[in-house]
Amino acid sequence: MILKRLLDFYINASIHVALAVYAMTWITLIQFELPYDANVLYFVFYATITGYNFVKYFGIAKFHHRSLAGRLRAIQIFSFIAFIGMCYYGFQLRVKTLLFLSGFGLITFLYAIPILPMRYFRDSQMNLREISGMKIYVIALVWAFTTVILPFVDNGMALTMDVLLASLQCFLLVIVLMLPFEIRDLNYDSLKLGTIPQKIGIKNTKIIGVMLLMVFFFLEYFKDELTGNSILSMLIMLVLTLLLLVFSRKNQSRYYSAFWVESLPVIWLVSLLMLG
Repeated sequence: MILKRLLDFYINASIHVALAVYAMTWITLIQFELPYDANVLYFVFYATITGYNFVKYFGIAKFHHRSLAGRLRAIQIFSFIAFIGMCYYGFQLRVKTLLFLSGFGLITFLYAIPILPMRYFRDSQMNLREISGMKIYVIALVWAFTTVILPFVDNGMALTMDVLLASLQCFLLVIVLMLPFEIRDLNYDSLKLGTIPQKIGIKNTKIIGVMLLMVFFFLEYFKDELTGNSILSMLIMLVLTLLLLVFSRKNQSRYYSAFWVESLPVIWLVSLLMLG
């Protein structure tokens, strides 16, 4: 029970997804032969925890602040510590980087705070994540800019065609990684959310996911520099992604998406480091 509670806290406090974003950012550094950048990596890690928990628990905390359950209160305290870590490493970044990041801070704010016109949203909510069909693309866009573009901005380096292709690959990969979550949530999501499985069904969603993985892989061959180890580690990750996508279903286990699917970027990083 203790291990289960620790695992649940690890997932619910967004540590696991933060590790995935950290891994994707480190993969960018390795692929483009950039030095290990602790400031960027730790900032990304703590910012992911802060942002995800803000989005997930803002609505709960604002209405039940005085009666938060023990576990939720622990996540709230942990998120505050992560926020401090984010601020500390944020101050180590360049001013240009902070200006760049302010746009994504605004997206996170709009993603959780109800301020936009009600007619665009389901039920009585008015935040960005409730716009029909938009959630998956917002998340993919933020991941792509954070894990690929951000290291180059902070290092003052030009965005080459290879960097833009890597950003597109990340965007496509995150969309595919989100599909098992959307399949899982079919029983719970409002129809007004307009998720991909709601619009085209589970079978067609998986077909689209497979096609996106193929595009992801073939985009690699448009880059100027390729290495065998990079291709092999990518293939390992893509095969595992394909299997998890194909076998995903509405009544999946509790940890299928929240742990195993979100582990894929970490597995990609580990395989890349081992082969390197």
